[in-house]
Amino acid sequence: MVDRGWASEQLIEAAQGGDPESLAAVVHGAHPHVLRFAGHLCASPQDAEDAAQEALIVLYRKIGTLRASAALASWMFRVVRHECLRRARRLFDRYDDTGDDPVASAEDEVLRRLEAERVAEAIGALPDVQRRVLIMRDVLGHPGRTVAEALGLSTPAMKSHLHRARTALRLSLRDGVAPPPADPS
Repeated sequence: MVDRGWASEQLIEAAQGGDPESLAAVVHGAHPHVLRFAGHLCASPQDAEDAAQEALIVLYRKIGTLRASAALASWMFRVVRHECLRRARRLFDRYDDTGDDPVASAEDEVLRRLEAERVAEAIGALPDVQRRVLIMRDVLGHPGRTVAEALGLSTPAMKSHLHRARTALRLSLRDGVAPPPADPS
């Protein structure tokens, strides 16, 4: 038996079987874990909350289709990751759609969407603080001081994270390699 601390195998199996109290307990128990994970992946706390809520809705609706109760956590985190990436793509599409140039061909449109997906994945691979700084500063256009205050950083620290994020993103897109994992220190 896998110890999740928040959902026993029996509880998950009862929820899969349609027991409403078990399902409510699983969803309630999963919420803080899903929210914490979304907070690391999404660009803003609002996106993290929205992504967590979407993931919990998916859990509520589709827990009966889960094949193995031991796979619940990894399944949930895949749903959260997908939702955060979807939100990042939508953000890029919204800013990209402001151009007035018509698309030359369907092939150009496919290439543009593939590039946007590549950028979204490269940003998603950045360490948490770097990703948030980059999105708030470069995508959303917030002033540096506002970004620093929102993230609890000094302005020089925010600038350092922004520089690192831009460098890692540039290298990732140029070389087609994901940025190195975050340094835990």
